[in-house]
Order: sequence, then C-alpha cells, then structure tokens
Amino acid sequence: MQVLPSKDFIPNLTLHRLINLWIQSSTLRPGSNSPRLLPATPPAISEVQAKLLMEKVEREGCVDSLSKVAEFVSCCEENRKFVARFDGFVEVIAGVLKRKCVEIKALETAVRILDLILSENGVTEGLNKLILKSNQESKFLSAIVLILQHGSLNSKIKSVRVLDSLALDSESKRRISDSQDLISILLQLLKTNNNESLNDTVTSILTTISITRSVRSRLIENGIVEILSSSLTEKSLKLLATLSTCSEGRSAISSEPKCAAAIVEKLLKVSKTGTEDAVTVLWSTCCWNKEEKVKEAVVKGNGVTKILVIMQREGEGNVKMMCRDLVKALRAVCKDWRLGSYETKTTHIRPC
Repeated sequence: MQVLPSKDFIPNLTLHRLINLWIQSSTLRPGSNSPRLLPATPPAISEVQAKLLMEKVEREGCVDSLSKVAEFVSCCEENRKFVARFDGFVEVIAGVLKRKCVEIKALETAVRILDLILSENGVTEGLNKLILKSNQESKFLSAIVLILQHGSLNSKIKSVRVLDSLALDSESKRRISDSQDLISILLQLLKTNNNESLNDTVTSILTTISITRSVRSRLIENGIVEILSSSLTEKSLKLLATLSTCSEGRSAISSEPKCAAAIVEKLLKVSKTGTEDAVTVLWSTCCWNKEEKVKEAVVKGNGVTKILVIMQREGEGNVKMMCRDLVKALRAVCKDWRLGSYETKTTHIRPC
C-alpha cells in the first residue's frame, strides 16, 4: 500500500473508480478485516423500552444510560431514523447539555448521539428551536465550551459540528457568536492543535458565524490571519475570503508575510470552490487595496502563470473577471513581462 505524501489533491476519474471498487470488494468479501464491513443488524427496540430508557436519561442523565442509547443509535440507519422520529428523544438528549454539574463523559456521549442523527429529517431544525430560539443557548454553549476544554479529540470535533449545524439563520449565528468564551476557545484550538480534522471543523464554524463586521474584527484582532497562514487548507481559504470583505481583513492579509505566498502555493491544488476563494483573496488585496507587497509575493511565487491557467479553464464568470483584473494589476510588477517557469503539460500560454 502506498502512503500519500499529502491530502491536498483532487482524485481523477481513475482513482475514483479504484476507490469505489475497493469499497465494494471490502464490503462484500467474507472475513474481510476492512472497517467497511457491514455490521450485523441489532435486535429492534420497542417503543416501551425506548420510552423507559429516555425517562431514565431525563431523570438521571447518567453515562450508563446515555452509552446504551449511543450504542443503539450508532448501529444502523434504521435505528437513527427510529429515535429521530421518537417523540421527545431530541429534547431529552439536548436537555443533558443544558443541565448543571453534568460529568464530562455524559456531555460527550450526548454530543455523540446528536452528531449521529443530525442528518435525519427535522433534527437540526428541532435542535435550533429547542436551544437557540428558546433563549436557552447560554447553558448549551457552556457545555460545548467544557467539551472543547476537557473532552477527547473526537468529542471536540463532534461538538463543533453539532454547533455549526444549528447556525441555520442570521439570528442563530449571532447568538452563537455572542459567546465570548466560545470564540476564545475556538481560536485557542486553532493556535495549539495540529489535527487537520478539528482545525477544519473549527475554521468552518468561524466562517459560518462571521456574518458581522464585529465578529470579523475580533477574529482579526486575535491573529486569525497569521494562524491560518501557517497551515492553509480549503476551509482556511473560505474564511480568508470572508475576512477579505472588510478593510481590516484586507490589511491583515496584506501585512502577513506568509499569507499571499501560501495562497499562491495552493492555486491549482484545490477544488473549484477553493480556487474561487483563493482568487477572491488575491483580487481583494491586489486590485482593491492595491498592496504592492502582496503583488510582489504573487509574482515571486509564479502566481501570474497560475492565474493564466485558471483563466483558460474557467468559463465566463466572477473568477475569470477577477483573474483578468489580477493579470492587469500584476503586469506592472513583472519587470519584463516574461512568465516564470511552471511545470504543466500546457505547451503555450498567452495572456488574454
């Protein structure tokens, strides 16, 4: 088995086909050690048993009862649909996160259960109404902060994912962003944590709640641009694109020496959405703010050639328009307008 040097690539059709063939063979092959092997269907639980278990969780909130529920929910899709439809189930599990003096293991298990059923019909809307629309977000957010401070890595990822799913509208996003402790711990996780999955999940929710200038300003003041520039991912590009919509964000991006170079390095290595975000950030700083330092960094990183490649493959739209503006803005920086070398199978590239 070959170990990939990096996750920053887009699988081609051949690799997609090989992955699908491996999944099918490992799922169907008897005796396979693959984690994709389908589990045996557990015995069904009656409504009476489910109700008794829910009453015990609601009354005691003990880890043992929650663990039994989590085990049942994690077994199969049918079980998840069953509990999601069960009257009062979401309310009881969410209630655990709103209690005082609950042990961390119980909070982690409750978050695990909610994370498992988020995709079921009506669950996220119900949670949003129970917590954020009923003015009870304070206790819930305190529980999330506690998990982020003392929980396991998986629990941290799941708790942020649950929270992100609740940000369904501007009012919900505002209520989440109003929690000073939450924003602080999320930024601290980005600074100190090296796990890509957790960082991407945290970056995603920060992007979600950055709907107001005040939130964006607070993130910028706490050094978010420097943090993102040290390990740039597609999620980071999305957040940087959001921050570049305000003057403070553009100034912070321009002032960070590593940022422009890191973005240029990611060009042609990310998805279509990631490319659009990267071009947006470069356009905002080079064409809107006209920052000479950023222009020089883009040219030095062979960004002109990469932007031309993006222009060639893009149809008419905002990305192509921004690329045209970038080429015009960068032309003055290229002393003799000779394009730098770039490893590509394209034999001839001409500027539009």
